[in-house]
Amino acid sequence: MNRATIYSIAQELGVSASTVSRAFSRPDLVRDSVREQIVATAQRLGYQPNRFARGLATGRTGLIGLLVPDITNPFFPPVVRAIEQAAAGRDTDVLLADAGVDGMAEPALIERLRAQVDGLLIASPRTSSAALKEAIAGTPAVVINRALQGLPSVVVDNTAALQQAAQYMADSGHRKIALLCGPASSWAASRRAKAVRRWAEDSDAELVELGPFEAQFDDGRTAAADIIASGATGVLAFDDLMACGVLAGLADHGRKVPDDISVVGCDDVLLARTVTPALSTVTAPIDELGRHAVQALAQVVAGEPVENVKLEGSLTLRGTTTPAG
Repeated sequence: MNRATIYSIAQELGVSASTVSRAFSRPDLVRDSVREQIVATAQRLGYQPNRFARGLATGRTGLIGLLVPDITNPFFPPVVRAIEQAAAGRDTDVLLADAGVDGMAEPALIERLRAQVDGLLIASPRTSSAALKEAIAGTPAVVINRALQGLPSVVVDNTAALQQAAQYMADSGHRKIALLCGPASSWAASRRAKAVRRWAEDSDAELVELGPFEAQFDDGRTAAADIIASGATGVLAFDDLMACGVLAGLADHGRKVPDDISVVGCDDVLLARTVTPALSTVTAPIDELGRHAVQALAQVVAGEPVENVKLEGSLTLRGTTTPAG
């Protein structure tokens, strides 16, 4: 069987080869009915657009760069998958880079990715605003889970859900609640702590802040001793990985969850649903996050105006919370 080309598709449909080419490289320039016929015929004939040739014609690579701070954190694999799925719907591939938890490598990685991609998605960056903007240097970019003046962003706002979680524990009889603060350089950690502090200002329950801690299992496990020493019977952890470490640490000290101490995490990663007891947490809309991030970046690449997107987290109660004894 002869290999399908834009010319064989054009001949079958009675259109020009340039029209077929535009249907894949600049679909906005081709009438919907014609484009749909071209795509359907291409699929039937097994035609695969040549990305390199298309890049020469359009000046685009068909790649977007995705920078994450720690791929081993269970929050990020679902984010990567959601972004890849959304990008695939635009015939775009994702080039993934892991910057590490401290963010020191972020500027260098951004500079290396810039020449290889059409745009950048930068998830939860730790780098200072000035250094981040300098590294981006005019490359189309969208920041995920951090608001940064002058750059479009897509964030999950957990304020209401975290305050609901704190209020649930207070209403359940917990008079002292421990807040395990996240990494000092994390924008999300700062936002989450502020949300709980604002709630505490109008609550009769006492808030005890511990940390900051890294978003790591071992840090949560170590924090268990501080939680017990504080006398808190309720815990709000920065994220689910830290919260699961807390569960292990409390077990090490002979404390039962939720009978002795209630624990709430944040993000609702797979780990939160597989531990025993299942973790109460704040659920992040990951699929929406990926879809909006890719959409926003496509608009930036096309030179279109784009608005910042704020998505809401929601409280999910499971087995690690119960009324205080």
